[in-house]
Amino acid sequence: MFEHVIIGQYLPGQSVLHRMDARAKLLCLFFLLIIIFMTNDWIGYGSVWVGTLIMFFLSGVSFRYMRKGMIPILILIAFTFLLHAFFTKEGTILLSLGAFSVYSGGLQEGTFIAMRLFLLVWMTSLFTLTTSPIDLTDALEQIFRPLERFGISPHEIAFMMSIAIRFIPTLLQETEKVLKAQVARGADFTKGSLKDRSQAFISLLVPLFVRSFRRAEELAYAMEARGYHGGVGRTKLRKLTWRRRDTAACLVVFCFGMICMFLRQ
Repeated sequence: MFEHVIIGQYLPGQSVLHRMDARAKLLCLFFLLIIIFMTNDWIGYGSVWVGTLIMFFLSGVSFRYMRKGMIPILILIAFTFLLHAFFTKEGTILLSLGAFSVYSGGLQEGTFIAMRLFLLVWMTSLFTLTTSPIDLTDALEQIFRPLERFGISPHEIAFMMSIAIRFIPTLLQETEKVLKAQVARGADFTKGSLKDRSQAFISLLVPLFVRSFRRAEELAYAMEARGYHGGVGRTKLRKLTWRRRDTAACLVVFCFGMICMFLRQ
């Protein structure tokens, strides 16, 4: 179930998005996320979908790989859609199912929220798939550099964020292994009373926490053995280079956002 989660993974390549500066990709992603949250009509979402498809073709990632990675997210998206469709009572009644009624406003709101979640996960996945962890850490470090005036280390913040993103698929794989192991030992997460399910969930949660702390400890030992002491005095093998295409990409995304805001009802 979790082996196809793609958030936090990186696929090496030579596509247009792979060759972009990581800082430019972060800035474009920030603009796109704002556009998604500000969009509230069909024209805006249609425009965002067109932009998302263009980004997908520029990434060089196969559709089959993306489709497998989005399957676990579709369960949450479907649940969110049904929640809004049945409990948002706006507009005219389209369908009545006993005590529940589906309104036109609820159906539209559920569709918008579902598309918003899908686009958020899709764009974030494209960003991590086309940005190496090293480039991501360097970009975040430069973005957070003004925090040095307040005594905060930008390198430490960037390193923690990149490690957290990178460990998302790892923790999900660990969850899958623990879940299968507990099911093989007779644990049932779908049947029984609420108390029985809670106890079964604890049998999943405790080993997962133990494995997570063990991985964190192993990572700390590995960093210490390699002489890691933070960002003080560290040099970089590769430096990020901002090119004209990065400026052009940011301008295109910014203008695209302005057009979507202009078309916003």
